[in-house]
Amino acid sequence: MDALKTVLIQPDTRWADRGANREHLSSLMDRADSADLFILPETCTTGFLGDLSPDAEREQGAADVDWVIAESKRRGSAVVAGIAVVEGGQRFNRLVFATPDGRTTHYDKRHLFGYGGEGDRYSAGDRRVRVGWRGWRFDLQICYDLRFPVWCRNDDAFDVQLFPANWPSPRVEAWRTLLKARAIENQAVVIGVNRCGTDGKGVEYPGSSRAFDALGAPLLELGDAEEVSGFVLDPASVRTVRERFPFLADRDGFRVE
Repeated sequence: MDALKTVLIQPDTRWADRGANREHLSSLMDRADSADLFILPETCTTGFLGDLSPDAEREQGAADVDWVIAESKRRGSAVVAGIAVVEGGQRFNRLVFATPDGRTTHYDKRHLFGYGGEGDRYSAGDRRVRVGWRGWRFDLQICYDLRFPVWCRNDDAFDVQLFPANWPSPRVEAWRTLLKARAIENQAVVIGVNRCGTDGKGVEYPGSSRAFDALGAPLLELGDAEEVSGFVLDPASVRTVRERFPFLADRDGFRVE
């Protein structure tokens, strides 16, 4: 595994304005001198449930994916971004992982936030998704998935777990605690990237993006305002821990349905 300069983009997302968000997110990425990996939040071009009807959003979602690919190529970096897309007449909350060679891998959110009405508008994903890049194995998750440890469980197939999110302020302590718990139990680096500000429905978001190493020690902790910050994803942060404490060998065997 290569050491990767990883940059977290914590924006105050513009409500239901894809063009403005693409422009703003590009400007935020420009603040980083360089990076190997940029990570942006869930639904970063619309806000959570800030999309329009499926017919109106079909082309816009595709334009967002093209934008992620173009940013990855232009910067020579992998770019990870959460986007609302319409495909086959269904709306998905999708995470796109783009690499500079133009390739993309995507994950559709499995656990839809019924409390907020997400399940009424979106279709759930049906598969776990891992992507390999520069020697690292990434597990792709989105926001509410964080609450479901069985779905998140490491079957020794990933080194880093990503949680782009729109996680509201009233439950910020759960956000911080669960990210740390997933890192400890999975012996993996866990990165949660959240938004800040207030959305078009009056929901407040705390920022508080975080990264933890495989022992649960903090690698990066962001505040409650718009911020761009990074850290080096070091292979030793996973390899050394697993060699010294081979706890994954004792994990329970089960199959996720």
